Amino acid sequence: MKLIVNADDFGYSKGVNLGIIEAHREGIVTSATMMVNMAGFTHAAGLAKENPGLGVGIHLVLDCGSPVSQDVPALIDEQGRFRRGQDHLSEANADQLRGELKAQIETFLASGLKLTHIDSHHHVHAHEAVLPIVLQMAEEYDLPVRNPWTLTPSEQVNWPQIKTTEGFMHRFYGDDLSVDTLISIFEDIDKAGFSTVEMMTHPAFLDEEVLTGSSYNHQRARELQILTAPQIKEYVQKQKIQLVNFNQLG
Repeated sequence: MKLIVNADDFGYSKGVNLGIIEAHREGIVTSATMMVNMAGFTHAAGLAKENPGLGVGIHLVLDCGSPVSQDVPALIDEQGRFRRGQDHLSEANADQLRGELKAQIETFLASGLKLTHIDSHHHVHAHEAVLPIVLQMAEEYDLPVRNPWTLTPSEQVNWPQIKTTEGFMHRFYGDDLSVDTLISIFEDIDKAGFSTVEMMTHPAFLDEEVLTGSSYNHQRARELQILTAPQIKEYVQKQKIQLVNFNQLG
């Protein structure tokens, strides 16, 4: 089995960035996805260049921080920040959505980093108003896309011409995570019989931006501890799990 362990929210803050790099260097994280509209983007890009073994994709954002492009009134509130939630996206102007998402991708590419794949903050790319645009861009830029629905073999999604993993695991998230929780997740992935799987994670060191800006904060530090635990690295090696990133899907 090939397993991609992706750390979401790269670029959110320096604490998040440093935690992701720690989870890559000292743990099992192989991939991360970048929020180009957040304050830690430039810092994250520099760290990524120092760690070329970390695959870096884009974490498309439509509900956190501010937009990259100009003139997207359908997407912002009175303060010029993205509106919270996703209910408004059904009525949002498609051209504004497309323009903002493309601007985020182009901002990533302008950093000089190689773009490995596409996913999104709070799975917004799975929204019915956003998914067609994202799939078009995946074809245009020749990129894989996270498949947030593929949790069991019976839930296959037909995306012609779009590369993705056979399975996606989002259970490594919450207040009660432990080494045993992660081993149980690995066992469930193995039972599902997938040959390629992505697992979503959110490791971080805590800083002011995370503590005040994200409701998921202390849990990130716990994730980092687990993802770098010796027992986890030993389990992965013993079970012959191949840790890869999206560049190595084949």
